[in-house]
Amino acid sequence: MASRSSQRSERQHIPHGRSAASSLSRSVDGQQSNLSLRPKAPSSRRSVTPNSRTRSADDDPEPGRVRVAVRLRPRNAEDLLSEADFADCVELQPELKRLKLKKNNWSSESFRFDEVFSESASQRRVYEAVAKPVVESVLTGYNGTVMAYGQTGTGKTYTLGRLGEDDASERGIMVRAMEDIIANTSQASDSVEISYLQLYLECIQDLLAPEKTNIPIVEEPKTGEVALPGAKVVKIRDLDHFLQLLQTGEENRHAANTKLNSESSRSHAILMVQVRRSVHEEEKDAPFQEKDSKKDLSNCHGIPIVRKSKLLIVDLAGSERLDKSGSEGRLAEEAKFINLSLTSLGKCINALAENSPHIPIRDSKLTRLLRDSFGGSARTSLIVTIGPSSRHHTETTSTIMFGQRAMKVVNTVKLKEEFDYESLCRKLENRVEHLTAEIDRQQKLRDNDRIEMERNLTECQKSFGEAEKSLVTRSEFLENENSRLEIEIKGTLKELGRLKDLNDLMQDEVARLELSLNHSKQYQLESSTYQKVLADTTQMYEKKIAELMKQLDEERGHSASAEEQLDVMKKVISDHQKSMQQYQKENSTYQKALADTTQMYEKKIAQLIQQQNEEHTRFEGVEEELATVKKLSREHQNSNQIQGKKEINELKMKLQESHQLHQKTVNELDSLKAEYNVLLADKAKLRGELDEVRQNLLIEGKQRKAVETELHKLKKLVPENDDDFEDKKSYMKENLDKPLGSRRSNQSRETISGQRATIAKICEEVGLEKILQLLTSGDIDVQIHAVKVVANLAAEDINQEKIVEEGGLDALLLLLRSSQNTTILRVASGAIANLAMNEVNQCLIMNKGGARLLANTASRTDDPQTLRMVAGAISNLCGNEKLHAVLREDGGIKALLGMVRSGNSDVIAQIARGLANFAKCESRGIIQGHWRGRSVLMEDGVLTWLISNTTSAPASCRRHIELALCHLAQNEDNARDFISSGGVKELVRISVESTREDIRHLAKKTLRLSTTFKAEMHGEWP
Repeated sequence: MASRSSQRSERQHIPHGRSAASSLSRSVDGQQSNLSLRPKAPSSRRSVTPNSRTRSADDDPEPGRVRVAVRLRPRNAEDLLSEADFADCVELQPELKRLKLKKNNWSSESFRFDEVFSESASQRRVYEAVAKPVVESVLTGYNGTVMAYGQTGTGKTYTLGRLGEDDASERGIMVRAMEDIIANTSQASDSVEISYLQLYLECIQDLLAPEKTNIPIVEEPKTGEVALPGAKVVKIRDLDHFLQLLQTGEENRHAANTKLNSESSRSHAILMVQVRRSVHEEEKDAPFQEKDSKKDLSNCHGIPIVRKSKLLIVDLAGSERLDKSGSEGRLAEEAKFINLSLTSLGKCINALAENSPHIPIRDSKLTRLLRDSFGGSARTSLIVTIGPSSRHHTETTSTIMFGQRAMKVVNTVKLKEEFDYESLCRKLENRVEHLTAEIDRQQKLRDNDRIEMERNLTECQKSFGEAEKSLVTRSEFLENENSRLEIEIKGTLKELGRLKDLNDLMQDEVARLELSLNHSKQYQLESSTYQKVLADTTQMYEKKIAELMKQLDEERGHSASAEEQLDVMKKVISDHQKSMQQYQKENSTYQKALADTTQMYEKKIAQLIQQQNEEHTRFEGVEEELATVKKLSREHQNSNQIQGKKEINELKMKLQESHQLHQKTVNELDSLKAEYNVLLADKAKLRGELDEVRQNLLIEGKQRKAVETELHKLKKLVPENDDDFEDKKSYMKENLDKPLGSRRSNQSRETISGQRATIAKICEEVGLEKILQLLTSGDIDVQIHAVKVVANLAAEDINQEKIVEEGGLDALLLLLRSSQNTTILRVASGAIANLAMNEVNQCLIMNKGGARLLANTASRTDDPQTLRMVAGAISNLCGNEKLHAVLREDGGIKALLGMVRSGNSDVIAQIARGLANFAKCESRGIIQGHWRGRSVLMEDGVLTWLISNTTSAPASCRRHIELALCHLAQNEDNARDFISSGGVKELVRISVESTREDIRHLAKKTLRLSTTFKAEMHGEWP
């Protein structure tokens, strides 16, 4: 493109550039369009779209008239060569906005334009006068068109499409218009999209997608607007993005070398810019806007309003005459189509200028594309470019007359404003998604609550079952007790029945006795009556005797009969007296017997009454007892469940207390047993030691001399390089990736192997226990050499178990806790790193607080070698997934990241290895199904550190960083963190640029399997 521009500048003395952009928004979305091109009947051009609005500017007397400006091209080399033959045919009067066209040396014709630019006019002045008002209208919701017309080689492309890569002041209208549009729109609420097309041989081609060569023109059935559904639409991010697109389009545009122009455009270029802006509260009083019911409706219902406008920047191909341009063959065919389309455009403008009833809009695809620009609803500015030479007088005259006719065209400017149902729909969809997520969360909470309630219900049912069993047992016991009581009650009732029968018998006997007593009383009454009769009879007889005596006295004279009668009477009386005496005797006997019998019965009655009272009292007591038992039984049955629950709770509490008490007792018993055993062991040990002390004192001197001799040998044999104490496996793996020049020589490795063999032999002779005892020596040098020996021994797998069993791990951790010597801390950390290669040892180290001690050691020192050893130990611990939670709680991960401060490449390599181990364990846990959720490393800022160091770190660190990123990316819950921090781009880079094939394969697999990453990349990665 630069070469083409330079060639044109040599021909025209004006640097030309050709634009490349892209236009035509996604769709017109129901915007209104002007179906007629005649300005006389604006009502016929009103859109039927209910959401559109049409308003005219109040501050412009002719707001819809096409504005036309003329620009004179400076003289080029050809004009200077032909200056002797041809003089200038135009004279400019910019201050009067007039142009004089010379017919000959003595006559000229004057034309008035809206703006007149001389050859010295700057690109900025041309833009502000011609295009900026149109751009401002587009930003307020109106369609706009800026078009350049003129003979080939007069500077149309320079005016419109100049990129100005070297000099920003030379930028054309396209770049300046996009710069203003981008500056006045917001990426959050507005959108700017472009399409860049060319009309070549009456075929519409896409300059941004050259494979699209015949794009059809479609009219929207509802709005009547012209649309190009096959054109590529690109959303503009910034000005640099637009310049890249413009550059691409310029490279794809057809151009050729003719006699009139070394870089002649052979097609009409059309830049379509779709601007979509949301109307805010502060824009309600914008110009060209009126109050109506639809605005009130939108404010009432909260429906947002959007303004959709379109800007066309049209760089027409120059008109040319074949005899002057020298075009032949295909160039002649191209010129033919260019002139035909320009002729059709001129016919339409003539018809509009003359208010013709018929506008030949369909004669050319160019006029169909520009139907809204001339006689439509767009605000149009036309700049006509001319040359100064009289050699092209005819073409210059034609161009000027085209501009004069275009000035008579009046458009009906309409505001493209409608309800933003799409934005409202998106907001509602987001709201629905949010509410759906909230419902899902609530449903999940309810499910969790339901599961918890089901679990509690199961526990309650289990407890209820146990309580029911207890209650059944209790009920069976109570039923047995009730049966026993019923049996007792039945016995009591039976006894009461027997007593009742006995009472009935006693009552019968009492009745009989009462009857006998009544008979006795009746007999006494009869006896008393008889006695009374006897007394009466005696009295009567005495009266008769007295009478008889009187008669005897009176009748003494009666003799024998009277005496005989008297003797008989005496005899009768005597017999009667005898019978009376016997009767009295019997009566007395009977009365005595009756009195005895009465007294006996009275005693028996008293006894029976007393027995009856006692039995009655006993019966009442039994009845009360029976009522009490029944009442207790009913109360027990009524309160059975409550008492059962209380008893169950009390039993549970008692059982818990009993269990706690039992557990406490067992613990105390175990503790006492342990203490007792310890005391016994100590006692036995003390006795044994007491016996051995005397012998040891004698041997101690010899052993001390032997140990000093061996220590002297160890000082000579132990290497001073602390690198040997680091994790040997990780060291070997890292050395595999280093160049041969960085590896140790075979002689050095043989020396180290020989030293370790000698140390192992000395350890066998002296004993590991003695060497470990030297770790607690008060001499720093002895401690240093002893810990170096232990570290060398720990480098071999066969020695690690024995070191741990003999207490070597505890001694090393004690050194980390208490020592302040840098060498001891460094070598002890290296020994722990070697021990941490074993899973069993890892658990022991964590249980004994090793991670916390390593983190404290890292915070206390700045020595790179010590930090490297500590980082190696923590990295080995990161390889055990079971220890991740404890390792993070003890500050291991935080300490690992904190050691980045050293800046040492070896330390950073160990840090990266630890993070890779940690991430690998997490990804393995996700695959196996026993780990879910976002990685805990995300909370510590690990991802940011990894991304920032993935390209700047040394090669030894980079592979660990790449592995850590790949493993973290396998967790789908980390996808959002990768997207927000740029991790996806790093994964794509790793999949292509990583030096290790296995890492590239892992990165590609991760990107391929993640649906989130696929959606984010939008097909940019295969």
